[in-house]
Amino acid sequence: MTTSSCSPDIRRRQWLAATAALALSPALRAQATYPQKPVRMIVPMPPGGATDGMARLIAMKLGERWGQSVVVENRAGAGAIIGTQAIARAAPDGYTFGLVISSHTINPALRSTLPYDTLKDFTPLTQLGSAVIALVAHPSLPASDVPGLVKLVRAEPGRLEYASLGIGTATHVAGELLKVKAGLDMPHVPYNGSAPAYNDLLPGRVKLGFVILESALPHIQSGRLKLLAIANGQRSPAHPDFPTIGESVPGYAYESIFGFVAPAGLPVDVAQKLSADLIATIKRPDVVQQMNAWGTDVVASTPAQFDAFIRREIDSTRSVAKSAGIKLMD
Repeated sequence: MTTSSCSPDIRRRQWLAATAALALSPALRAQATYPQKPVRMIVPMPPGGATDGMARLIAMKLGERWGQSVVVENRAGAGAIIGTQAIARAAPDGYTFGLVISSHTINPALRSTLPYDTLKDFTPLTQLGSAVIALVAHPSLPASDVPGLVKLVRAEPGRLEYASLGIGTATHVAGELLKVKAGLDMPHVPYNGSAPAYNDLLPGRVKLGFVILESALPHIQSGRLKLLAIANGQRSPAHPDFPTIGESVPGYAYESIFGFVAPAGLPVDVAQKLSADLIATIKRPDVVQQMNAWGTDVVASTPAQFDAFIRREIDSTRSVAKSAGIKLMD
C-alpha cells in the first residue's frame, strides 16, 4: 500500500513516527552512528608484554563489535607520561582514547609537575582491571604469612629489606603502604623491573619482595619462592586460595590498575557509547579468561566508579608518600 492510499490515521501515525525519529536526542543519534572511521588506542607502554597484549586484545574485540579498526599506537617512555600526555592532547571526538596504568594515580601523587592535569584533562571510561601484586619471600625466610612477617620485622627493625620493581612503581607503593599500615621498618631495595629483582630474590640475596603475581607464579609453584599474600583489596577470583594482606593488616589494600580514558571534553553521548562498548567487550567470557591468564582481575567499572577510584588512589598514594618520604624527581 502506498502512502497516498493510506487512511488519514495511518498517515498521521507515519508522520508522528518520522517526526519522532528526527527528534531523537543527539546522544541516541551519535550512539547509532559512532564510530564511522578507524579509532586510535594509545598505549603508554612498549610493544610486547602483558599490558600491550591486553590492549591489543581489547582493540581486536572492540573492532569486531564496531566493524571498524581499532589501531594500537605504543607511546612509551618517562614513566608512561609520554603516552598519557598524547591522550590528553588528542582531539576530544571519540576517535582517540587510551590505556592508563598505575602511573596514572602514582605520578600526580609523587611528582610536583606533570604536562597534564590527571583530574581535569581526561574523560574516565572504565577500569579494565587490576594486576595482582604478590608479596613473596625466599624459602629461607622464617615467616610464611603476613602475621609471621610482621612479628619478624618488629623483632629486628630495619634488618629485613624488601625488593620492588622500581621507585614509584605500584610494587613500591604497595610495600610502603604495608610499612605505614603495620608500622614496620623495612628498607626498600628498588630494581629496574622484574628480571633484576628475581636475580636477587631467587638466590635469597634479598629475601622479601613485592612483585606482579603473574611473573612470580612459576617460582612459587616450583618452590623457589613462597607466597605470603597478595596486596589487592579482595581475593583474586583466579586464585581464591591466596590470602590478602588486608586480612591480617586492617585497612591495607593496593591495586596495580589498568583503565581506559579519553581526552577531556568528549561529548557525553560519545563517551557513553565508548564506555558502554568497552565494558561489554571487557566482560566477554573469552576476554575475562585471557585477562585472568595474564594475572589481571577484571573490573569493568562505570565511568563514575573509575573517576572516584582515580581520585581516591591519588589521595591515598599521596598520603603514603608523605609518611614514607617518597618523591620522584621531576
